[in-house]
Amino acid sequence: MNKILGLGIVLVGIITLSAFGTSGPSNTLVKFNGGIGVDPISNVIVSGSTVTAHPNVVRGINPPGQIWRIADLDAKASTDGRIRVRGRGLLLAGGDGIGTTAGLSVFATLFCGPPASATPFSSNPVGVALDPDGDFTIDDVLSPLPPNPCDAPVLLIRLTIGTQPWFAAGIEK
Repeated sequence: MNKILGLGIVLVGIITLSAFGTSGPSNTLVKFNGGIGVDPISNVIVSGSTVTAHPNVVRGINPPGQIWRIADLDAKASTDGRIRVRGRGLLLAGGDGIGTTAGLSVFATLFCGPPASATPFSSNPVGVALDPDGDFTIDDVLSPLPPNPCDAPVLLIRLTIGTQPWFAAGIEK
């Protein structure tokens, strides 16, 4: 009976200590949970008979020409520059290629700072190919190393070719 009681006390102690964590301080710079697919038009202005569509430019990065959707996105950037992004269902949401990835590859760019003067920090622009269902995983190091803290963070998932437009944005956690 004493052995069982002693084992119970040891187990309670281990569980209590594990609740406080023993991994030391976190090196998390910023986290994103959820994603927003791109709509290439941010607003439309009608003046008399003239209609002007304005592109959905974010931190100086243009959108692609078509709507994209993303089912889910989780990302974490660390103070040592490591970035891990897991995306699901990044697919065309319009046009003849609707429901496909168009065979594209993507990379991540983290922006730190206010919109007018934000600094970009990117994963390898060679990027990773989207799976046929739009899933992807980026596990890379940002270059250059972002500042700590990263003020006003914005995470964009971008196309690897051409002008490297953005396809999805992370929602800061």
